[in-house]
Amino acid sequence: MPRPFTSLRSRAIPMLTANINTDQIIPSREMRSTGKTGLAKGLFAGWRYLSGTDYEPDPAFMLNHAEFAGAGILLAGENFGCGSSREHAVWALAEYGIRTIIAPSFAPIFQNNCSRNGLLCIALSERAIEEISQLDGELTVDLSTQKIALSGGTFWGFEIDDEAKAMLTSGLEPIDLTLKHSASIANWQAADAKERPWIYLNPQDQQDHLS
Repeated sequence: MPRPFTSLRSRAIPMLTANINTDQIIPSREMRSTGKTGLAKGLFAGWRYLSGTDYEPDPAFMLNHAEFAGAGILLAGENFGCGSSREHAVWALAEYGIRTIIAPSFAPIFQNNCSRNGLLCIALSERAIEEISQLDGELTVDLSTQKIALSGGTFWGFEIDDEAKAMLTSGLEPIDLTLKHSASIANWQAADAKERPWIYLNPQDQQDHLS
């Protein structure tokens, strides 16, 4: 179950390239299991290392800069997470420690996968993201107020749909979120069974009922 997201304070890693796809986020050769763990090492493996075999860090790549060690915010270009629908891309980001991705736009399947795995996707304009990338210091992302703030009073507001916000703040997946309304669902089913009892017959009884 994903960790609930309330707020996050962190430096932001600038990777402002557009159309970063899921194969670049986690190359297929790094996907050695169907589980959610053991993927962080392969995150951005094609860019993060000097070669694909010995995992020697490329000092030019942003994730390898000491100033961004432990950072949980990623700044990206438009259409982030495009390509295949592999959920491993989200798992790799989450295991590495990324909790928030800020980009002008996201691939819809990737964005939905993020919400279901505790990662917050924030859409801001290219201008705002460029401005943030030039600023020094830590950002504070507050999901309750839907604001990104920098010490000194500068802030940016963002939108998020109600279901994604509910999943993130509660740390629940869609089915778990629905089950929170179990009592209401049971009451509705009980009332419906009185109105349409034939709906609740087992298959054999339904056949006999129709005969």
